[in-house]
Amino acid sequence: MRDHSRNDGDRQPTRVTLFLFATGIENSYPMIQNGRVRRDQMEECGHYRQWQRDFELLGDLNIRFLRYGPPLHKTFLGPGRYDWEFADLTFAWLKERDVVPIVDLCHFGVPDWIGDFQNPDFPTLFAEYARAFAHRFPWVQFYTPVNEMFICAQFSAAFGWWNEQLKTDRAFVTALKHMAKANVLAMYAILEERPDAIFIQSESTEYFHADNPKAIKSAEFYNARRFLSLDLNYGYPVNSHMHEYLLDNGMTREEYHFFLDNTLRHHCIMGNDFYHSNEHRVRADGGIRPAGEVFGYDEITRQYHDRYGLPVMHTETNFDQGHEGDEAVDWLWKQWANVLRVRNNRVPIVGFTWYSLTDQIDWDIALREQRGRVNPRGLYDLDRNIRPVGEAFKKLLSQWREVLPTQSVCLFVPVMLPSEYDEPVAARRREGWRRYLRHELKTKPELRS
Repeated sequence: MRDHSRNDGDRQPTRVTLFLFATGIENSYPMIQNGRVRRDQMEECGHYRQWQRDFELLGDLNIRFLRYGPPLHKTFLGPGRYDWEFADLTFAWLKERDVVPIVDLCHFGVPDWIGDFQNPDFPTLFAEYARAFAHRFPWVQFYTPVNEMFICAQFSAAFGWWNEQLKTDRAFVTALKHMAKANVLAMYAILEERPDAIFIQSESTEYFHADNPKAIKSAEFYNARRFLSLDLNYGYPVNSHMHEYLLDNGMTREEYHFFLDNTLRHHCIMGNDFYHSNEHRVRADGGIRPAGEVFGYDEITRQYHDRYGLPVMHTETNFDQGHEGDEAVDWLWKQWANVLRVRNNRVPIVGFTWYSLTDQIDWDIALREQRGRVNPRGLYDLDRNIRPVGEAFKKLLSQWREVLPTQSVCLFVPVMLPSEYDEPVAARRREGWRRYLRHELKTKPELRS
């Protein structure tokens, strides 16, 4: 819903009230096989070759918001060294068409020269990259600096599937604290370039169910651990059990207090992702197995909102089309019903995303092996033909886009379209935020440029 009013010749910034309908380009790029193979989904799914066609599909769907980011491993070549060629092409197209990107800067992998998420230099190096990106593309307002920190740390350092391929609590905590610090430092760096930036943190929302009484203790541990990435990111004090767990596995008191002392939650929307695989059953021996959908998105999202008190956006979901051809359509309907339920329970939810625009490759095995299996869960297939769920998503948007804004005049996301970046009122708003941030940084010498 756009505000086209004028005031003394100034065009008012667009306000998208209440709801951001979005999709995304799958851009994971973790390493497997002990660092010998990189699973670059933008390559495997054809985006490098067909990026213009992919962007044109957004117009077919009437979608203006896109989760998207340049491949970190191809763009960040070394300290102070960048290859912006592909980003310049793609982001110029988005800007010209007034598409609002939610820019994903790190998606499950790092450049070869950094190594992996055990590298203690990663946070400061990544913040340098985030600052350089924001300086080059100052019209970009929305960011997800590090995507799904909990999942990335778990798959890389607890399950042994990606990147460092380790399987210890110490490796998990190390990866997680490095990603969380990278996320925080990147937010500060971006704000110095774009002081009215908004951060939509895409993170997996999980729940662990005890199979029997002997599994209760393990389930309680997992249900506390699931919050760690957001606890650190938002400066939320962990419970005593998690505090001991962090300290026992390599986090220092100084590292922990960095997160408590440097929160930017007032710039944040809590993006949460929910799939059929997000709920788990815990056995008596502590092992876990899939539970399917038990509580669902509504209940688990309310748990996360009760903890952090931030506006929410459903930032990822999908489902395979299935043998009957309508399984993904049914899942879309179920997720949307849950979104409305969250909203009706007075949780401020501001957006919904089907991820991703096209089918994916080997995500049914979390990219662990190169099988080349197409997962039919996109709005379009890899030939860029629309799937039934794409038609259903398009219809959902047309039916609900104009209804939701009329139900609230108080809650809005202050979206500024790329074309409005140079408007006088937009410049005044950025200057107001810039003065505020300068005041804040006076008390945080460790974060000054």
